[in-house]
Amino acid sequence: MADESAALPQRASWGRVLRDQKKTIVVAAVMVIATYWIAGQFGEWELAGCISGGVLLGLANHLMTERWLLGIITSGAQPTRSQMIASTLTRLGVLTVVAVGAAVLFWPNGIGLLLGLAIFRLIALVMTGLPLLKELKQG
Repeated sequence: MADESAALPQRASWGRVLRDQKKTIVVAAVMVIATYWIAGQFGEWELAGCISGGVLLGLANHLMTERWLLGIITSGAQPTRSQMIASTLTRLGVLTVVAVGAAVLFWPNGIGLLLGLAIFRLIALVMTGLPLLKELKQG
């Protein structure tokens, strides 16, 4: 058990989260570049910006979630179900208000923001889920 606690970081930090999530950040950057490259060829720069904004909102949500989880892990605390629900609902509520507000503001291209957010979330879910499935299969 001492070996497991030695492997844990001493405290949660944004630097640690960014280092741990390098692959996810690279995927988000590739998605943003690909969006501008593809949509730019059609002259749809506002659409490209909206899709990229959705990807960046998804990345921000992902990093905030990881930071919260790292804080819980490093503190050794056992969060209650109500604390977890409150944190998740707050984060997703803010994300929803920002995403829907931007989609309405930039309508009709603003719908691309919701598309970018959904696609990034799906990719991030697969990226985090596959290692867990491999671990469950081995264990």
